[in-house]
Formats: sequence, structure tokens, C-alpha cells
Amino acid sequence: MQRENEEQGSLHIPLIETSEKEGIGGLYIRENGFKKKEIVEEVKKQIWLAGPLICVSLLQFCLQLISVMFVGHLGELALSAASMATSFASVTGFSLLMGMSSALDTLCGQSYGAKQYHMLGIHMQRAMIVLTIVSIPLAVVWANTGHILKFLGQDPQISEQAGVYARLIIPSIFGYGLLQCHVRFLQTQNNVFPMMLMSGITTLLHILVCWVLVFKSGLGFRGAALANGISYWINVFLLALYVKFSPTCRKTWTGFSREALHNIPSFLKLAIPSAIMICLENWSFEMTVLLSGFLPNPQLQTSVLSICLNTAATVWMIPFGLSGAVSTRVSNELGAGHPKTARLAVCVVLFMAISEGIVVGLVLILIRNILGYAYSNEIEVVKYVGSMLPLLATSNLIDGLQCVLSGTVRGCGRQKIGAYINLGSYYIVGIPAAVLLAFVLHLGGKGLWLGIICALIVQVLCLFIITLRTNWEQEAKKAKDRVYDSIIPVESVS
Repeated sequence: MQRENEEQGSLHIPLIETSEKEGIGGLYIRENGFKKKEIVEEVKKQIWLAGPLICVSLLQFCLQLISVMFVGHLGELALSAASMATSFASVTGFSLLMGMSSALDTLCGQSYGAKQYHMLGIHMQRAMIVLTIVSIPLAVVWANTGHILKFLGQDPQISEQAGVYARLIIPSIFGYGLLQCHVRFLQTQNNVFPMMLMSGITTLLHILVCWVLVFKSGLGFRGAALANGISYWINVFLLALYVKFSPTCRKTWTGFSREALHNIPSFLKLAIPSAIMICLENWSFEMTVLLSGFLPNPQLQTSVLSICLNTAATVWMIPFGLSGAVSTRVSNELGAGHPKTARLAVCVVLFMAISEGIVVGLVLILIRNILGYAYSNEIEVVKYVGSMLPLLATSNLIDGLQCVLSGTVRGCGRQKIGAYINLGSYYIVGIPAAVLLAFVLHLGGKGLWLGIICALIVQVLCLFIITLRTNWEQEAKKAKDRVYDSIIPVESVS
């Protein structure tokens, strides 16, 4: 029976090798399970990866947040315009580029595992070309942000100023795309500490640049927009210098090559569903904030939902780091032809995600009565935020699970399945449930967030079933085929 389970790639396996008579929590441990040494080693590898990745994600997330914080000292109109432009840019541009670049989780990760090191540079160059081309129409959209927001019925004065801010952050989108390519390139070869260092330097410089451009140059909120682009390009420049001159990248970066122009459709085959996965999820969260504007007392509802969304996005960086770690581990091990170790990586990260979700959830519940004061002095807002935080803690736990399971999907190169799951979870179940609970059953903002929780539950169940039924030996074979179908002889790389 155990052999049959192994052949089917089942996750129903013990974590520690010992006798059959011994059991933990009612689960009997069989002789063919993982050894304790293997588990400890895997935990160390994932923590070593996830820790810096969490820091990188938080630091990059802080760039736009710092800009908006500086603008907040210039007045209500400037803050509203910058916030709206930043949200619009995230929905229409940054999410798309982040999703497309995550195709490198599969391509670079599996190539690195298969020891085809020179292919990592080719894949990254190909991604850089595609993301730069995609950024051009996105820049056109950003240039017309003001008109688009007015067409959608937003306040004309805020829309006009948001349009000005959006036009000035256009350089950001090109830098952001290249930055994501470098991050995935280094992440998939387990080279994460330099990224953390460069991101830290960039964030510190960003504070200085914002201060100079916003308050000393006379540019005001326009200076904050320009600071975003400058900081993204500084980060790209630092990482590019590291890739070029670091001995650790000597095998994986062999210089620019014309071969990056070939096999672009194979990259798009993974990049498009990867982008759909990310965008469908991010858009649904933004949609709940938009829907809150149609509730009674929309100013209160929108403020509280925005606070919850910002809090959720901040704590989400932890499972996002775990997601990057398991994506790298799974892709590396499948590329190396080690399906059993890839399966162990999934078991370990699920345990870590559950533990993290419980701890963070308890912290959110404990601080529920004071967190609101970080955003507002209004007692009504503070109390409403406090009543929402238990729901936020629940969604964080479930979201953490879907995040690491989505990382597993990316590591295997099964983004198309993930895109279908996200479409069904959020737009067939989640958003309709949110509308029903908020507007028909009159649960207000809580109903909108409960709708998101419904979507997350469906998403986790689907992803867990897919993972449970994964044939890891077959996935290792697919990874090998994918790597060797895209191989370019080292001699042809200039």
C-alpha cells in the first residue's frame, strides 16, 4: 500500500522514519518515511531562503508606502491622489509584471537543479525583453490615468492629480520589471542575502531621495513620484552590478546572448498564466475596497477596508517569502531529479505556514483594540477595525496556505491549473459571496471580507487536492524534458 502511495505521489506520508508502532498525534509513522535528519536539513534550507525573501518583499513594498507617507504631510488632496494613483498602478502594472516574472521560478529553478547553469542567464534576458515590451502599453495606460479615473466616476480633482502622479511614476514600471527578473534569477539559485542587502540600501536611499525631492526641491507630491522611479532603478543597478561581478554568478551569467530572442513563446506559455494567477487574486482584494464604497456610511467602510487590506498585505509578506522558498526548493529538486525531496519540501512548508498563520493570527487578535490607532484617532474606526481583525487573522492563516501551495504549483510549472483555480475561487465563489453577504444579508464590511475568506477556502481545497494527487516522479520527468528542450549549448552563448 505504501509503495502505491509513493507511485501516485501522495502527500500522505510520515515525516520521521521509525517503527510502525510509534505514532504522533494519531498518525502512525511507517518505516519508509523521511528521516529526521532530512527534515531538519529541509527546514534549515527553507528558513535560510524564506528569511531574506521576506525582508526583500517588505523592503520593496515599503518603497511606495514611504512615498505616500511623505505625500501625506502635504495635504489631504495630495494624499488621496497619490494613494489612488499607487493603487491604480499596482492593479494595472506592478501585479502583472510580478506575475509574468514568476515564470522564472519554474524555468530558472529547474535549470539550476539540472545544473544547466548557463540557461539561467538566457531565461532572465528573455524575461527582461518580454517585460520591457509589455511595460510600453502599460505606460500608455498610466499616462491616461486621470481620464480613466474620471470615466470610472471618481472625483474629478483627485483624478486629475492622480493622473499627474501616475505619469511621473512611468519610469518605475520599466525599473520594476527588470528588478523582478533579477530577484527571480538570484532567488532560484539560493542567492538571497545580496538581494536583502541591496534592498536595504535602496530603502534607506529612498527615504533620503523622498525627503530631498518632496520638501527641498519644491516639487511636492511630484517629487515622491519621481523618487519611486529613481529608487527602483538604483535597486536594479545594484543587483546588475552584483550579477556581473560576483563570482557566485559566474556560471549562471555568461553575458548577453542573441539566444534570448529565441523560444519566447515557451516563456509566454508560463508567464501568461503566472500573471493571471497573481492578478486575479490581487484584483479581487482591490474590488472589495471598491465595493465598500457602495455600502451605507461609505467613508467609514472604505477607510476600515483599506486599513484591513494594508495590514493583510504587510503580514502576507511572511507567507509570500515561504512561497518563494518552496517554489525554489521544489523547482531545484525536480530539475535535479529528486522527486522525493521535492515532496518533503511541500510537507515542511505546509507545517511552517500553519505555524506562522496561527502565531500571526494570535498577535492580530491580541492587538485588535489598539491597531486602529496606528491609522486613525476616530473611536468609531478603531472599534470597527478591532471587530474586523479576528476575520483578518482567519484569512491570513488560509491565505498563507494558498500562498505556499501556489508556490508549489509554480515550482512544478503548473501555472495554468493555478490560473483556473484562482478564476473559479475569486470570481465564481468569492466576489458573489461577498456581494450576497454585504448587500443582501447586510453584514457590511465584514460580509465583504467573509466573501474573500470563502474564496480562499475554495482555493486552498483545490490546490491541496491538486498537490495531494501530484505524481512527483512524473513532475521530475516533465522538469527534465522542459530543461533539455530549452538547452542552448554553452559554446553558442556569447
